[in-house]
Parts: sequence; structure tokens; C-alpha cells
Amino acid sequence: MAKRVELYDAVVVGSGPNGLAAAITLARAGQRVLVIEGRPTVGGGMRTHELTEAGFHHDICSAVHPLGLGSPFFRQLNLARYGLTWIQPPLPVAHPLDHQPAMGLERNLERMVAGLDGFDGDQWRRLMAGPVGDWPQLAAMLLAPWPRPTDPLALARFGLGAIWPAQFLAQKWFRGAGAQALFAGLAAHSMQPLHWPLTASFALVLALLAHAVGWPIPRGGSQAIADAMAAYLRDLGGEIVTDQWVHRLADLPPARAILLDVTPRQFIQMAGDRLPSGYRHQLLAYRYGVGVCKVDYALSAPVPWRDPVCRQAGTVHLGGTLSEIARGEAMVWQGQHAPHPYVLLCQPSLFDATRAPAGKHTLWAYCHVPHGSFLDVSDTIEAQIERFAPGFRDCVIAKRVHTAVDMAAYNPNYIGGDINGGVQDWRQLWTRPTLRRTPYSTPLPNVYLCSSSTPPGGGVHGMCGFYAARALLAHGEMA
Repeated sequence: MAKRVELYDAVVVGSGPNGLAAAITLARAGQRVLVIEGRPTVGGGMRTHELTEAGFHHDICSAVHPLGLGSPFFRQLNLARYGLTWIQPPLPVAHPLDHQPAMGLERNLERMVAGLDGFDGDQWRRLMAGPVGDWPQLAAMLLAPWPRPTDPLALARFGLGAIWPAQFLAQKWFRGAGAQALFAGLAAHSMQPLHWPLTASFALVLALLAHAVGWPIPRGGSQAIADAMAAYLRDLGGEIVTDQWVHRLADLPPARAILLDVTPRQFIQMAGDRLPSGYRHQLLAYRYGVGVCKVDYALSAPVPWRDPVCRQAGTVHLGGTLSEIARGEAMVWQGQHAPHPYVLLCQPSLFDATRAPAGKHTLWAYCHVPHGSFLDVSDTIEAQIERFAPGFRDCVIAKRVHTAVDMAAYNPNYIGGDINGGVQDWRQLWTRPTLRRTPYSTPLPNVYLCSSSTPPGGGVHGMCGFYAARALLAHGEMA
């Protein structure tokens, strides 16, 4: 007797936040869903492993999750039932400077205002107060396939600042070097030169999230988010298969629909000659951004920060002044490695004892490097840490370096080391990966994209997968 071939309503390829979000959304709608993951564990960018030594648990990519609390999709889920616990460090962000006190981004807006000089404090309130109160409405509008002006006034309050280059807005809006540097460090999460339009929007969103929901870390590491989502999906009847790479669409089991948590480059490879030439050409024109070089450290002691403010923050931005950060980020886009790079650093074990053996610590840090860089720049990253924490190198027990090429080898979605799924500038903000009425759809019937290469882009928010699944339910054969 021939073996029975199972038919699924949908097969999802990839178990990152968006793949799992798509699967959960479909399963909640009563669909029979299978998730296929190439790695032995689920998670995509939400993975935690012992990368250096036994007992030291390091996040592979994402580590801090303001959108884990701030996204409309995650707010629908009760992942605490599945073991997810959020930890809020006393400060979301610290930004040390050379010759003045470190800047701390406070959760409380009025405390933040009081900590700035009078003029800059007033300016911070003018810039943030309205949008902070508007965050629920803004989240629904900004984290969508396109801006939906359901609350035009709230969108206008945000947009008046968001449209500007971050470097311009910081210089014109703030007088003090501290406020300018803090804003630049937030904007540099865009992975773009700070003189580009709309880069101020990244700083505004991240600051708003700090005031509205905080910048939490998951107890036990980012893997805890993936594991909780997977457990919820299984409770809904969804199935997950790991350690099985998908190289061609033809390799998939029969299903009414396919959702791919992959970038355009992989989709072209998986679809082969099935894609129309015009659409294929558009995918080939999709632009990927700069890469990252990431270092994970096992430490014998906490980082010996010169300024104690940094010991209160889960995330620390290293890069000095606005002009220094802007110069370094521009160099990376010109194909150069910045000698004094902007470094994004997370110190989770200060607030989560599960990350390291008693008395020991883990540290997560990366800087931006040119796309496809093979270079190990851990020495320059360590120099930036030593600049603000003299004696840091004496605390290092072991380290693990992932160059941009290593990141791409680990996760095929990180083309050239780009962890954002493609440049997220004005040209690719709402037209990811191509300009289509339904950006998640493809010319192939009931084949949808649901990765961060679709709107609203990068970040652990699940909204790409959520909206891709919604689009499938509304327009595909499952409607």
C-alpha cells in the first residue's frame, strides 16, 4: 500500500519570528500548518547557545526586544503561559562619553527630561511627549504593510520629526553634545548613514519604545521567545520539523499555500525558473545593506565601566559624539571599516543570572562593517569598550567572533551579514521586496513571502508574518 501523503493548509519555511508569527496566525484561524526549519532548533534570529564555554548562554543575533512588548502581534499572545519572562533593566540604554557624564535613556519621560539640560529637556519633551502617548495608535500605523492614517494627528506628530536625517535633526533640535550623541546612537540602529532621510524615524521609534514599554530582555535568552511561540503553535495544532533544509519549492510536502520566511535571494533559488522574468528582475534589484561583525564574550566579572550609569543599562551604545558616529556609519557605506566604530553592546547577565555561572557574565557586541566583509574587527570593538571601560580585556575568559561572512553562513537570510533583511531606507521602506498591491504575494499562486524583506521590515515584532498570513487568508485559496 502506498504511503499516505499528508496535505497541509499551509507550509511555512523558516522559524524566525515572522515564520512563527505567520504559522500562529494561520493556526488560530483553524488552518493546518507545518513549519520547516533548517537548523536543529527553532528561532531564526532568536537563538541562544553556549558559544564560548559551558554555562555561558549567548544570543546569536537579537538580544534586546522593545518590539517584543511594543508590537500589536505580540500583544495578542500570552507567551507567559509558555515560560516567557521579560526582564526590564533599570535603564533601557546608556551612552557614555569621553569628557562628560554618560547619557541614560530613562523609561520615565519626565525623569528623562529632568536629567537633561533645561533647553534639551524641553526639546526632548516636545519631541517625545505626544508620540509616547500615541504609541498604540502609531504601532498599528507604522508596523503595517503601508502607513495607515487611522489617526492622522498622531501620525503627523510623529512624522514631522521622523522624515529628517538623524544628523540634521539632532544638530538642529538639541544644543548639548550628550543629547545629540544619544539620539545618534539610537538612529544608528538603522544601519544607514545618518545624513540619509528618515533615519531620524529609527531614533524616534526606539526612544518612544523606551518610554512606552521599555527595552526588555527575555529570561534565559532570546531562545525563550522562539520556544514559547513554538509551544503555543503546537498547542494550536501546528507541526514543526527541524533540521531539514528546503532548497527548492518542489521539495515541500503538498499544501494549499506556502509562506517563505526568506529574503528575495533565497526565493529566487528556491523557485528556479518558475518566476516570471520581470518579477525575477525586480527581486534581483533588491538592495541588501551593510553587515555586522559580532563578538560574544565570557567574562570573569562585569564590564568595569568608568561611568556607573552604564552598569544600570541593558544596552550600551559606544561611539562617542554625534559627528563620530555619523562619520563611522558613513565610512561603512563607502566600503571602509571604521577605525572607531559605533558599537552596540548588551550585558544581559547583569540582570539575568541564568546567562552565566555564578559570579561570571556574558557580553554581546557588534559593529557595522561593509557588506560581505571577511574581516575580524574584534580588536577595534574591544578598543571602543576599553575606551569607556578601562581594564575590560582583563575580564575576558573567552570570546567567539562572527564576521559578516560568518553571520551569512550561519543564517542564509543574513545576506552579506545584513541582519535586517535588506536596506530599510525610503526606497525600500514600504516597497519590500517589490512594489505590489499585496507586498507579501508573489506571481506564484498561493506562494507568499513573510520575512523581514517585507513590510514593516526588520525587528522581532512578528508583523511581517502576521500580515502575510492575513493576506493569504483574505486573498488566497484559503479565503
